[in-house]
Amino acid sequence: MKTILSILIMISLSTTASGIGNDQFYKEANVFLQTHVKNGLVDYDAIAKEPTQLNKLIDMIINAQVDSSNSQDYQAFYINAYNLYVIKGIVDDKLSSPLDKKGFFDSLKRKVAGESLTLNDIENKKLRATFHDARFHFVLVCGALGCPPLINQVYSPVTLEKQLEQQTIKALNNNEFIQVKKNRVAVSQIFEWYQEDFIASGKSILEFISKYRKQALPENAKLSFYTYNWKVNKQ
Repeated sequence: MKTILSILIMISLSTTASGIGNDQFYKEANVFLQTHVKNGLVDYDAIAKEPTQLNKLIDMIINAQVDSSNSQDYQAFYINAYNLYVIKGIVDDKLSSPLDKKGFFDSLKRKVAGESLTLNDIENKKLRATFHDARFHFVLVCGALGCPPLINQVYSPVTLEKQLEQQTIKALNNNEFIQVKKNRVAVSQIFEWYQEDFIASGKSILEFISKYRKQALPENAKLSFYTYNWKVNKQ
């Protein structure tokens, strides 16, 4: 599966995306992530010592042109922009937690494809409000250990659907992320904060989780939410 996905990514990176210059952005972001991300953790110290590659990617994000008519390119671009700006923010301010910076998610503006957006704007306005896909919560990484892990590959238009599905399955089968003890199921506060996304189809949170589980949840399971870990996802 990993080999097939890698091949698909390489194919997608050699194909020009509809957004001007986005194909090069995906190529260079892929190299950056493969260099600095391992087992879901980011080598912030190495990036801080040599930030040129990250700064170049941020410049590409600022100057990109994104066309919403190409939904796969649009989604892939904003997912990567979110994740890279999180890394940029943690590196610039040497944060031990993204919450240590006031307004990190909801008031600090970042330049993205000609607009000034907060991280919450990217997540809520550009992605959630437009595509209504709960799987975004397993690929948008807030820089904290409580998030699903950041992968060391770029999200690209051709592989996006496979990656969304893969990361959702991975998260919902992770015994630390979905904590099952007898008939009690403790889940991330992500499911509490964004409950409307997970019940949008008329099913419960537990039914959404069960859809992706390899091992069934216990019958008559009781749902609870464990405290989010906001410590930075640092190597």
